[in-house]
Amino acid sequence: MTQGRIVLVTGASQGIGAATARAFADAGDRVVLTARRGDKLDEVIAGLGRAGANATAIAGDVTDPASVEALFAGIAERFGRLDVVFNNAGTNIGATLSGDVTWEEWRRVLSVNLDGAFLVASAAFRMMRDQTPQGGRIINNGSISAHAPRFGSLPYTASKHAITGMTKSLSLDGRGFGIACGQIDIGNAASAMTARMSGGVPQADGHLAPEPTIDVTLVARAVVQMADLPLDVNVQFMTIMATKMPFVGRG
Repeated sequence: MTQGRIVLVTGASQGIGAATARAFADAGDRVVLTARRGDKLDEVIAGLGRAGANATAIAGDVTDPASVEALFAGIAERFGRLDVVFNNAGTNIGATLSGDVTWEEWRRVLSVNLDGAFLVASAAFRMMRDQTPQGGRIINNGSISAHAPRFGSLPYTASKHAITGMTKSLSLDGRGFGIACGQIDIGNAASAMTARMSGGVPQADGHLAPEPTIDVTLVARAVVQMADLPLDVNVQFMTIMATKMPFVGRG
C-alpha cells in the first residue's frame, strides 16, 4: 500500500464520501474533503479522531466552475500535487415518471451528478498531467443505475450512464500522462440516500418492496483498494452491491 498520497473526496460531508475520507485518512493518506457545507465537513473531521490530523476541509460547490477552480488552487497551494480523486458528489429526486420530471429537477440532478463530476475530473486531469512526477488516479462514483434504471429515475439514470462514458474517455485520454480512471458502481450502500429502502422502493413493475443494504464502510474499503493499485494497473469498473438486491435477473 502506498501511503502519504494527496487524496480529494467530493461529497465528503456524509454517507459514502465521509466513510471513504475516513478510510483514506486511516490509511495514512492526506485527505481533502469537500462539500457545500463547511460545518458538516468539520463534523466529519472531528469524528476521525487521530486520523483527523490527516484531513483538510475545503468547502465548495462542485457545480460552480469558480468554486472548483478555487478548490484545486487550494490543493496546489497546500500540497503541491494531487494523487487520487474520488469523484463522489451526487444528488437525486424521488421516484417520478419520465413525463412528470420538471426542467428544474432535471437540471438540479444533472448539474451535480454530471456537470460537477466533469468540472472536478477536468481540473484533476490538468493537475495530474502538469505535476511532477506526472500522473494520478480518478475514481468516479457511478451506480447500479449506470447499467440498469430504477422505476421513475430518468434524471439520475441519465447522469450515471453519462458518467460511464466520461470514465472511458478519461481513461483513454489519460494513458499518455500516467492518469488512470476507474468507476465504482454501488448498489444499496446504507446512507441518507438509501434510508427509505427498508420501507420499500419502487420495483420494475412499480410496486413497492424493501431492499437490502450494505455497510457503507465496505464501499469505502473498495475505493481505497482501487486506489492502492500502481498506476500501470486499473480497475476499470467495479460493482459492489447487496447480494440480494434486485439487479441481476428479471426485475
